[in-house]
Amino acid sequence: MKKVREKRKDIVFYIKLFPLPMHKDAYWKAKSIICNKSINMLEANFEGKPIPKTDCDSREIDENLKLVGTLNISSTPTLIMPDGRVHEGTLAADKLIEMIDGRK
Repeated sequence: MKKVREKRKDIVFYIKLFPLPMHKDAYWKAKSIICNKSINMLEANFEGKPIPKTDCDSREIDENLKLVGTLNISSTPTLIMPDGRVHEGTLAADKLIEMIDGRK
C-alpha cells in the first residue's frame, strides 16, 4: 500500500481489520489498534514488533468479522476494488494500480 501511495496520491485504502482465528492474539491486537486509532501500531504489528494491549468498548472488530462473513471473505489480505472486484492475496504495487484502474 505504501508503494502504491508513493506512486499515486489519488488512491486511498480503507482498511478493515478482521483477525483470523488461526492467528494467536490477533483479536486483541486488532482491537488495540482500533481503540488507539493508530496507523503506527498497525505498522509496528505488521513489522512483528510488540504493541500494547488496550481495552476499550469498541465493537468495530466484531462488526468487521460479521461483515466479512456475509461477504464470504476468509483470507487476508483481501482487496475489494472500486468496481466490486475482489482479489485475495497480495499484489505488487504496479499490478495493484492496474487492477484499481480496471486494466486487469
